[in-house]
Amino acid sequence: MAFDFDFDLLRELTEASGVPGYEDRVRDRVRTVFDEAVDEVRTDAMGNVIGTVEGSGDYEVAVAAHMDEIGFIVKHVTDDGFLKVDALGGWDPRVLRAQRVRVHTQQGDLTGVIGSVPPHTLSEEDREKEDAVEDVVIDLGRDAEEVDDLVSVGDLVTMEQSTVRMGETVTGKALDDRVCLFAMLESARELEASEATIHFCATVQEEVGLRGAQALGVDVDPDLAVALDVTIASDIDGVSEDKQVTRLGDGAAIKLKDGSVITNPKVTRRLRDVAESEEIPHQLEVLPAGGTDTAGFQNTNGAKPVGAISIPTRYLHTVTETAHREDIRATIDLLTAFLDSEDGSHDYSL
Repeated sequence: MAFDFDFDLLRELTEASGVPGYEDRVRDRVRTVFDEAVDEVRTDAMGNVIGTVEGSGDYEVAVAAHMDEIGFIVKHVTDDGFLKVDALGGWDPRVLRAQRVRVHTQQGDLTGVIGSVPPHTLSEEDREKEDAVEDVVIDLGRDAEEVDDLVSVGDLVTMEQSTVRMGETVTGKALDDRVCLFAMLESARELEASEATIHFCATVQEEVGLRGAQALGVDVDPDLAVALDVTIASDIDGVSEDKQVTRLGDGAAIKLKDGSVITNPKVTRRLRDVAESEEIPHQLEVLPAGGTDTAGFQNTNGAKPVGAISIPTRYLHTVTETAHREDIRATIDLLTAFLDSEDGSHDYSL
């Protein structure tokens, strides 16, 4: 099934490794796209990348999507050559058993596995024990001396997974938030001459507290900010409709709130108006918990009107995150149409 967007770029972004604070590989790819799509590219001290399209007026809009993915950092190498790690971002430990990982060392990337004791030897007490990230042990398949030579405390660990088409969806690791980063880059490429100056911001360290966006909000001082992030789509068997948040295939999600922000109602209304006038499939999002870069801009450098567009995604914070091709396309279209119509004439004051 043909996808009407650059799937190869999406695959490159999602398969790249980049935990909070170490987004280098993703940042390099973002810069390459920006070089062809924007007027100016710069990187700040934290590693945020800003691609600016100069408008004909003096109104400025910031768009943000984060580059980092959840992962781990090595905190200890045991005498037997196994790795103990500390989490970078919020993991559900239930999904970690027996997963393949990539350990990023000074001498190159190493494949490893997160060990899992066979059920045959577990006691009843062990069977009932809840999984915890601090119990994760990584096996590199090497003897202790070789591991000690290759791996150091501070080396990074990401999940090893490919990104593939699955029916009408895309599935893989790090769709949070690379699928939205991709949508932002595609919008930058598709945007025609704009009256507003648009700052496309690829941010860092979102998964550990929106740190990149908060710092960027001091440096970039827009009149309006719009963030892109994935949101929960628990439209699967066994989840009641009131807890599904969004549904795959129903369009881009216009955020009303999450655990970090209540979006400006006038910005939200404008997003809805644009979606309706352009006949772009969309749905509304009320996310009970979790934060996004939207909050990073809302009250940094003074209060700012903020809005957010989300891509519905199943199985968040796993290695099989799944998004629908039509929701991805709708998000690109909505962001582009919204930015194209921003000329400073819309009043977002409350």
